[in-house]
Amino acid sequence: MKQVKLVTDGACIGNPGPGGWAAILRYGKHMKEFSGGVPWTTNNRMEMTAVLEGLKALREPCAVTIELDSQYVKDGITRWIRNWTRRDWKTVSGDPVKNKDLWQEIQSAMSRHEVKWVWVKGHADHEDNNRCDRLAKKAAGLKPGKRKKKRKSRRSPKRGAAGPSSRAFRPRNARPGRA
Repeated sequence: MKQVKLVTDGACIGNPGPGGWAAILRYGKHMKEFSGGVPWTTNNRMEMTAVLEGLKALREPCAVTIELDSQYVKDGITRWIRNWTRRDWKTVSGDPVKNKDLWQEIQSAMSRHEVKWVWVKGHADHEDNNRCDRLAKKAAGLKPGKRKKKRKSRRSPKRGAAGPSSRAFRPRNARPGRA
């Protein structure tokens, strides 16, 4: 049985928002990378899609080591899925499992392979994971090297945290430093 390494990552601009996924397959000296995107999705769905597309790209049963930075996907497929299927795809609280369609597709795609799951720290010194991150962001429409902007909180300051110069205490037309 061929020993194959599959490295995956997903990205999303906003969550939900435009998303991208990427996968790198390695077998001996051979390497194949591929990616794709969708206009509206979640980051978790992109992480899962990367794994699914990587598994679907394999033409024959293999011993696959999947390296990913998503604890959600790794734990979902190695720990939680057994209980979800026993409970008819319900969580402990009785809610429907999110992304059931993708969990089932991954489970099916894994069935012909021997799969080992390895979590890697994202944005660290893992060359293939960093490459997947760049490809996934590009597929999502985010320029390489850029991070999505964090939204400013619209919540008002905590009570007692704002002093007299705080915006919470100024009239709208007043500016700081002016009488």
